[in-house]
Amino acid sequence: MNRRTVLSSAWTGAASLIALSTLPRAAWAVSFTPADASAALRAALDRGAEVAVRQLGTPDGFLANDKVRIALPEVLEKAAPILRTVGRGRQLDELVTAMNHAAENAVALAKPLLLKAIKNMSLQDAQHILQGGNNAVTDYFSAKTRTSLSQQFSPVVSKALEQLSITKQYNDIAQKATKLGLIQGQAVTVQDHVTQHALDALYFVIGEEERRIRRDPVGTGSALLKKVFGAL
Repeated sequence: MNRRTVLSSAWTGAASLIALSTLPRAAWAVSFTPADASAALRAALDRGAEVAVRQLGTPDGFLANDKVRIALPEVLEKAAPILRTVGRGRQLDELVTAMNHAAENAVALAKPLLLKAIKNMSLQDAQHILQGGNNAVTDYFSAKTRTSLSQQFSPVVSKALEQLSITKQYNDIAQKATKLGLIQGQAVTVQDHVTQHALDALYFVIGEEERRIRRDPVGTGSALLKKVFGAL
């Protein structure tokens, strides 16, 4: 899954929430207050975090989901046809499986930090999300949790991948290719590739769950979510 695609698609269609911040107060104050809106947003994101961790942090949570399944690093993906013709196909398949299982193992650890970010969300944070456009949720979680979750994910991902010889081979080749100018920017290791895509997937699924709540707030069974999201 392309990271830019995730970042641009997360929380797509947030116009209804953005509209909340631009409507005259009299138009919605009779239904709910800014505090209600903030609490509802927290509740929606809390549900999203719960669903994302449960969905992605289970066996084949990544492999069985085409939206978040982690493919080979771009350079290795382009070389895959040639590598398969010389008998390296099995190693590539093992690497893909290992990457996705590593991601699901890492995501299973994410819930406490996500819930902490949601709990600590201020009214100003909530307003910024409401006014922030399509990437607001992703931007918020990235700012609050990406660094700490990356640090938490890295050893889990590394442990799962370092035992595969192709991981070290790719990392060595990518580093050399970068020095020769064959790869633009900094060389990305397989471990970094998996960690960042796991985080992108996590934020993406939270955004999907938020959209589901917005489409059917009554179905959540929450009076607060029905009150706020049902009025948008």
